[in-house]
Amino acid sequence: MKLFAALILSFSCLSAHAAELTQPTGPVILEVTGAIDNTNAEGVARFDKAMLEQLEQHVTKTATPWHEGKVEFEGPLGRALLTAVGAKGDTLVVTAINDYAAEVPAEDFDNYDVILAMKADGKYMRVRDKGPLFIIYPFDENPDLNSEVIHNRSVWQIKKIEIR
Repeated sequence: MKLFAALILSFSCLSAHAAELTQPTGPVILEVTGAIDNTNAEGVARFDKAMLEQLEQHVTKTATPWHEGKVEFEGPLGRALLTAVGAKGDTLVVTAINDYAAEVPAEDFDNYDVILAMKADGKYMRVRDKGPLFIIYPFDENPDLNSEVIHNRSVWQIKKIEIR
């Protein structure tokens, strides 16, 4: 009986690491490629808004260099996205709609409550508002994050993340 339970547990762990994601039913707003185990198309994990909202969510109220006063941002935790795709790399290349790209250490998503903000002050962010996704660090919680290096990692209008 113990052997059977061990086999079931082993199989469960293996399938958790290499699984297909569900298919998006709405417009795809994010593609994740590179060193990932979990996909829903050939070599890519595609996410629509509903799929991103099913990941662990977090709210961060913080001031940013791009907004007046404090803004309440809401969206999935970056580490929840990395877990969902089975990320294996240590660097993320985050690319915006206008092809601006920044390298973000994967450890930032583990060390801080970095979110892929979908909402600002309760409203979905449109492209003109830096949406549909915007990397937000908890700037007010950790003053060390309020630096040019971190600001450059705070990509908005994200369309793609490559895991390296």
